[in-house]
Amino acid sequence: MFRGASEVSLDSKGRLAIPKRYRDRLLADCEGQLVCTIDIHQPCLLLYPLAEWELIERKLSRLSSMKPAERRMQRMLLGHATELDLDNQGRVLLTGPLRNHAGLDGKVMLVGQFNKFEIWSDTAWQAQIAADMAAIGDGADLELTDALKDFSL
Repeated sequence: MFRGASEVSLDSKGRLAIPKRYRDRLLADCEGQLVCTIDIHQPCLLLYPLAEWELIERKLSRLSSMKPAERRMQRMLLGHATELDLDNQGRVLLTGPLRNHAGLDGKVMLVGQFNKFEIWSDTAWQAQIAADMAAIGDGADLELTDALKDFSL
């Protein structure tokens, strides 16, 4: 399980250093093999250990290529999916199209989300957190699903 938000830097070549606290696990669990794709709802990237991504691919393979909405989902997620390997310094190289989708340049946020990471530009991350806090604070955008009704801290 990946959790927490880490501020990391993207170097001039587009390499992102994975924090040490995650590296050992990624090397043990997936030999440093990762897959990165775009988030279709947010201006961020999704970074999966290879085994977790393979579960997503199986789900995508069950969608119909004849139904436009399902084909669109396959096209967006699979079309942007890029295999990445941790290098000896624990970095991954994010391609230009991936960086462009998320507006990544310089300061980046790597956010653990259970089985994957989200990768945000620092600016977009701060804006998203502010919007989420405002929505929770005023209750206007907080839909109480059955799962949320039973959730407590």
